[in-house]
Amino acid sequence: MKILITGATGLIGTELVSLLLQKGISIHYLTTSKIKIKDKKNYHGFYWNPNQGFIDENCLMGVDAIIHLAGASIAKRWTNSYKQEIIESRVLASNILYKALKDNPNQVKQIVSASGTAIYPNSYDAVYSETETTISDNFLSNVVIKWEESVNKFQSLNIKVCKLRTGIVFSKNGGALQEMIQPIRLGLGANFGNGKQMSSWIHIHDIAEMYHFALMNSWEGTYNAVAPNPISNKELTKAIAQKINRPLWLPNIPKFVMKWILGDMHELLFDNKKISSQKAIDHRFQFQFPTIDKALSNLLT
Repeated sequence: MKILITGATGLIGTELVSLLLQKGISIHYLTTSKIKIKDKKNYHGFYWNPNQGFIDENCLMGVDAIIHLAGASIAKRWTNSYKQEIIESRVLASNILYKALKDNPNQVKQIVSASGTAIYPNSYDAVYSETETTISDNFLSNVVIKWEESVNKFQSLNIKVCKLRTGIVFSKNGGALQEMIQPIRLGLGANFGNGKQMSSWIHIHDIAEMYHFALMNSWEGTYNAVAPNPISNKELTKAIAQKINRPLWLPNIPKFVMKWILGDMHELLFDNKKISSQKAIDHRFQFQFPTIDKALSNLLT
């Protein structure tokens, strides 16, 4: 089996590439940096530049499916120009892939694309499944809507489309967890707001495994890529502090303070939604790290 991956050098992409190679799957990957192009056994890089509409169409040779992870990081200050980049990096990348497939002979049967849980509204009470029709009214929700629309077009090419709405990814190698650990390790950890807001998260190993599972089982449609047990900000902060043996003594940090520091990006810290992964479980996916205790024990010890 041969897979084309976009975003192969990102947090999820790096873990996924390692997993797929271990399982004997050949990888073509697209990169916007020519110096990152490698040509190894079962691992071949190809150049593309979605902003300029360029893609090396040789990347499609022998490819059975595509994993689409490319997109500008949301963990940077959201200036107006960067907001535009966040949207365009996703939509333009999808569009150039679509055109390449439409214009060139290929054997691609499936695309599994990243997506986001930001589409769901904040709520203390609701538990969101993939059938939820109420959507959030904010910038990130709009990103997800445009992102998914750009991927849905592949259905017109008789390609199966699967979208994994991914929660907060916890990893040893960067991402949200490492940002949370730093102030706690320095004795400056604190809850955000009232600390009751719920975080829907997933271990880096499980999200990589879910992409592989989606490929192997020809998943179609939308799946929530989150662990089965969401956790409150207060519980999460306490769990991290206990794992690294640090005290929590500072008062809660008000929302307006984080808005002053981070601008619109502060929304990420006050996300409040319980998201169900029951659909993935019903389709026989098994989480290796279903609870925060198991995840943190693996990542912090």
